[in-house]
Amino acid sequence: MRPLNDAVPGALAELLRRAPLSSGKVGFAWRAAVGPAMERMTSVQLEGHTLVVIASGVHWAREIERSSSLILARLQTLLGKEAIASIAVKART
Repeated sequence: MRPLNDAVPGALAELLRRAPLSSGKVGFAWRAAVGPAMERMTSVQLEGHTLVVIASGVHWAREIERSSSLILARLQTLLGKEAIASIAVKART
């Protein structure tokens, strides 16, 4: 028997993938993928199949760029591979 904690991430991803794509859903997936600290320092919007991330500064933009392949994989797990194809990062100046 597997613990409930093992099933929750898969169940959450399945529920998210079935729901219509919306800015709220993308924001929720972003927070789940990066955690609350990085989520507070960024804003996101989906433009086509590119997630545009606006970071509060150059440091945060660098951190996101450095982790973008891992973040993209997490987002695709939560939202489906067809929802987000790439991440573009900009620093707020």
